[in-house]
Amino acid sequence: MRVRPTLRWTPTEDLPPATTDLDPVVDALRAGGVLVLSGAGISTESGIPDYRGEGGSLSRHTPMTFQEFVGGAAARRRYWARSHLGWRTFGRALPNAGHRAVAAFGRDGLVSGVITQNVDGLHQAAGSEDVVELHGSLDRVVCLSCGRMSPRSELAERLEAANPGFSPVAAGINPDGDADLTDDQVVGFRVVPCAVCGGVLKPDVVFFGETVPPQRVELCRRMVRESESLLVLGSSLTVMSGLRFVRLAAESGKPVLIVNRDPTRGDRHARARVGLPLGAALTTVAGRLGVTVEEAAA
Repeated sequence: MRVRPTLRWTPTEDLPPATTDLDPVVDALRAGGVLVLSGAGISTESGIPDYRGEGGSLSRHTPMTFQEFVGGAAARRRYWARSHLGWRTFGRALPNAGHRAVAAFGRDGLVSGVITQNVDGLHQAAGSEDVVELHGSLDRVVCLSCGRMSPRSELAERLEAANPGFSPVAAGINPDGDADLTDDQVVGFRVVPCAVCGGVLKPDVVFFGETVPPQRVELCRRMVRESESLLVLGSSLTVMSGLRFVRLAAESGKPVLIVNRDPTRGDRHARARVGLPLGAALTTVAGRLGVTVEEAAA
């Protein structure tokens, strides 16, 4: 039986309405020491869908759980077939205006760090430093037996060699890099083992059903404690992995600001939620602060 992750959060209380006023975000960044917490919504403008927004992938797709992945070869074949195909698109995604604005704020000393729930590496690709990947990254692979870490590009080459001509038509791609394929489309896919010990390979990401490593959580807690304010970008905060940092900031008396078009589970802890598209909103904020945002790569 597959464990279905939380699809949506339904508010049980009246929440303050969203605003289109960017003044609180501008003021917080001008003061400096802003810690950014980002979710899937910041990457949608790069062509990567989110989980829970309008048309989010969880309405049609159940991510594989850790228990299912380690529980059988058939599940791993399904995962790696779908992930291998999805990586051809996912791995080519480029940072968008939102990522570039966050990087620019960092270069100007306005942002103290970034905690991202995303596994796409786009903050780093845009030039952000001091990024903590809360849920890991798809561009790394780990062996569950010997612990060897290797680049995803290495595995992609090995899977290409083991599955020549594998190019089924997918119905779509998901935030975890997983392509929508049917069981019939993956039945003949060949999974490759660890090149060193022959063990099971897993992407270096936190699956549903896994816990974030405690040392990573503590690092993020320290980043919250050392910040002046918390700016949440594109996260519904439905799951506790991100919401706990919002709660910690609020309990510590630090301003929490959210930019997200839909209501979030953290709204009651926030000074304001700005309901505007992220790329345009952050570009406007940068302009008001006199921060130069690099142009998109050609």
